[in-house]
Amino acid sequence: MKVAMTQATQTAFDGPVEFGERQLVAVRPPSVAAHGDVRLSVHEDLAAVEQDWRAFEQIADGTVFQSFDWLATWQRNIGRLNNVVPVIVTGHDARGRLLFLLPLSIESGRFTRRLTWLGTDLCDYNGPLLAADFGQLFDAARFQQVWRDIVARLQSRPQLRFDVVHFDKMQNTVGAQHNPFMGLGVLCNPNGAYCMQLGDDWEKFYADKRSSATRRRDRTKRKKMSEFGEIRFVSAGPGADLATTLDTLMEQKSKSFAAMGVADIFARPGHREFYHALAAQSHFVHVSRLDVGARTAAANLGMIFRGSYYHLLASYDGGELSKYGAGAAHMHDLMRTAIERGCTSFDFTIGDERYKREWCDGQITLYDHVAPATLRGIPIAIRFAVVGRVKRWIKQTPVLWDAAFKLRAFIGPTIRRWRS
Repeated sequence: MKVAMTQATQTAFDGPVEFGERQLVAVRPPSVAAHGDVRLSVHEDLAAVEQDWRAFEQIADGTVFQSFDWLATWQRNIGRLNNVVPVIVTGHDARGRLLFLLPLSIESGRFTRRLTWLGTDLCDYNGPLLAADFGQLFDAARFQQVWRDIVARLQSRPQLRFDVVHFDKMQNTVGAQHNPFMGLGVLCNPNGAYCMQLGDDWEKFYADKRSSATRRRDRTKRKKMSEFGEIRFVSAGPGADLATTLDTLMEQKSKSFAAMGVADIFARPGHREFYHALAAQSHFVHVSRLDVGARTAAANLGMIFRGSYYHLLASYDGGELSKYGAGAAHMHDLMRTAIERGCTSFDFTIGDERYKREWCDGQITLYDHVAPATLRGIPIAIRFAVVGRVKRWIKQTPVLWDAAFKLRAFIGPTIRRWRS
């Protein structure tokens, strides 16, 4: 595996360094002065940029994962515990208009420091917030020059120096415009994501998407499920109802993780608190459940942001009700709710589950940018690149992915019992 350093990453090296199938030349840092009429600012305190950030996210191209609520809540509950340093970079024009906002961070390892997107572990999509006309103002060459200025400015501050750049899970577009970070050199992320356009009437949309035989099976399953009690779709209200629904979702999801041999994210410090805090304070979070009698058959945490419904966390009761498609029934109710609330797209977010491919009309390819910034960063960059390529190869080979999935489910519980 060859490792590459892009032109956007400044190091002390003079010669070219190879990465993947490309050979790009590393350049020396330019002056830290802003390039042209772009006025750069770097903020380590999220509160200092909160007002501008909240206003910008309402008009800029980006996703819900770049919203202030999502990232500030992540930093407060998770990032702070892991000594993550926020690095929020803003660029204004000469008149003071915000052109872009980059929610970055420095994560410290045992021997190296990584420049990455803030909150990357829980963000399904990473990237910048861009003004609607950003693409008209910045061609590839101009953005790369600005990026070099940004890197030089960060490296000039001891507390913000880093050894490797690792930007993962980026889309090739931000809103309707090209993602400028694609010009830094990228590799495909192992995971894909899926989305679909919604209609304005649920029954018509459902009929167009599913065959008459499938709809008949759905009705039969729902009827069977109703024998266990009244079926009710509930959007959880604030307070105890919201907290209880979230606890149920996380309990069901944890059991699912255990069955699959996957690490339980809710066992990690701050993660349960993050979702509770986010749901309690953010107007765009939608928590719901499907009750069958007195039981919660399925639960969901989604987000509604600028016309898109993000289907983020979903769970279902693994007992007898699961035989009748409680999770699928709940998802149908979510789609109907999204349409009723005026959403035009339903984003299944990251993950290659089969049901997503059955519903979607668009697949989102995700990309990673990996580049060393110091000698110490080279082996880390190699590891990121190699692991990413191997994971993608396995996931894109059905026989290997099926075998890996079964092996993980078999040995995962055993490993956890041994560790405990």
